[in-house]
Amino acid sequence: MTKIPFLIAALFCAVSSVNAQTTPDPLQVRGWAASCSNCHGTNGRAESGSESLAGANKDDMIKKMLDFKAGRKPATIMHQLAKGYSDDQIKAIAGYFAAQKK
Repeated sequence: MTKIPFLIAALFCAVSSVNAQTTPDPLQVRGWAASCSNCHGTNGRAESGSESLAGANKDDMIKKMLDFKAGRKPATIMHQLAKGYSDDQIKAIAGYFAAQKK
């Protein structure tokens, strides 16, 4: 009988841990997004010749990144970079750039 409260507490901790892992820290997301600045500019505001990400549609960015990752969209380097991120990381990065001012 005394094991039940322990099991409930353990289950609560496990669920809390899973939820914490699915919501990345905003600073971590910003760090992931910073790696895009080489081609897409600081905070996604690219110079001429590159695609700006700031203020772009989140769903469109997610679709493009997932297409790069799966090899459905041809690229010179994006297909390799996209493979380095989980789908959840891609969604978080797209959300970061969508929230930036153009």
